[in-house]
Amino acid sequence: MKLIYNIKDKPKFGSLVVFAFQQLLAIMAATIAVPAIVGNGMTASAALFGAGVGTIVYLLFTKFNSPVFLGSSFAFISSMLAAFAGAGSYAGLGFLGLILGALFAGLVYVVIAIIVKFAGVKWINKLMPAVVIGPTVAIIGLSLAGNAVGDMLKSDVATGAAETPANYVALICGLVTLLVVTLCSVYGKKTLKLIPFIIGILAGYAVALIFTCIGVATGNTTLQIIDFKPFTDLVANGVKFNTFLSFPEFTFMKAAQGVKHLSSAYIGTVAVAYIPVAFVVFAEHIADHKNLSSIIEKDLIEDPGLSRTLLGDGVGSMAGALFGGCPNTTYGESVGCVAITRNASVYTILTTAIIAMLISFISPFVAFLDSIPACVMGGVCMTLYGFIAVSGLKMVQKVDLDDNRNLFVVSVILIAGIGGLSVTFGKVTITEIACALILGILINIVLGGAKKSASKTEEKSE
Repeated sequence: MKLIYNIKDKPKFGSLVVFAFQQLLAIMAATIAVPAIVGNGMTASAALFGAGVGTIVYLLFTKFNSPVFLGSSFAFISSMLAAFAGAGSYAGLGFLGLILGALFAGLVYVVIAIIVKFAGVKWINKLMPAVVIGPTVAIIGLSLAGNAVGDMLKSDVATGAAETPANYVALICGLVTLLVVTLCSVYGKKTLKLIPFIIGILAGYAVALIFTCIGVATGNTTLQIIDFKPFTDLVANGVKFNTFLSFPEFTFMKAAQGVKHLSSAYIGTVAVAYIPVAFVVFAEHIADHKNLSSIIEKDLIEDPGLSRTLLGDGVGSMAGALFGGCPNTTYGESVGCVAITRNASVYTILTTAIIAMLISFISPFVAFLDSIPACVMGGVCMTLYGFIAVSGLKMVQKVDLDDNRNLFVVSVILIAGIGGLSVTFGKVTITEIACALILGILINIVLGGAKKSASKTEEKSE
């Protein structure tokens, strides 16, 4: 594919801004969805700022040779929830846990990058072949399915004790969002196909707004889906400077309050919640860079090199979480934007990162993000979680499941993950995803699956 702008090409300023906004639209829905799902006081504005910081760090480590944006990682949602759950009533400790978790995950990348630098990548394929990584990625999405369905049945406006368990008006808004996302993805042209999540959110928000206005006018709380508090807070004390511009609530500011409650048991809980997931996201890192390499017709694994992309991703994730709380990862949406626009300029990625950071200070925009109803995000997340699950299943497609070695590995990982197998030692809990991955690796090693699976695949291809 012939690129309009190559990696080192610099578009004119006007075009540069347009391309950057397109990249931002492509990654924004997923980036702001993570803090919205995790909740506990996390904000979309801080997540956007953190994503911008993480991307700039990544570009620096890769010497501006890899045009991809880093956004909030969905794979770590369960880990982030575990960090808050382990903190109990100490909210500050939960935010400190987010930073510690990103540090642990980032260090995994740093260690792997050092090993890759000296030992190459063959050992990684042996330890975590598709038969292990595929089903593990799948259960990340499947384990979050309940959250998506639950959100689709929620109204953001409390209706008191008489509230029904399922708000079917909220369900309608969620289903509209889901339908628009799928239609844009399948039948959309150019921009519509590129930003189906943004279009879906706007459509769902519009329907929720109509229901809410009717509900307010008639006094029917069941129809009130959107909570306008983020907007009313802007003018609660009159129109002031903060009504238009405000400082994001960065994670490190809240985390400072939790230092005095930090314990070794909590550190252990955070470590086992984050570290195993980092190995799974590592597989996505390789897949994204191989995909991008084929688009720009340059092997990024060779130049700038896998060790540099890993360092950029790992350290960028640490830096981003310091501000936004979310571990970052390379975004498939960003890669898709490069493919469709045929613009691989790193200047576009850099400008996107800067715009993301600047937007996080604009109060009305942040208020709009905070007011997006849970049911609308649930409609989006049903597709996003599904994408994660299906991407894992696609890896399993390449595995010979007629071989019982592979069949047992995949079976154990899926059942352990979906069944919710977790192990607790004192106050330290190994999450279901971590247990599933560890079990998969151990069983694959015991059965000698890596070697046998590879030879079987070669035989079938012949």
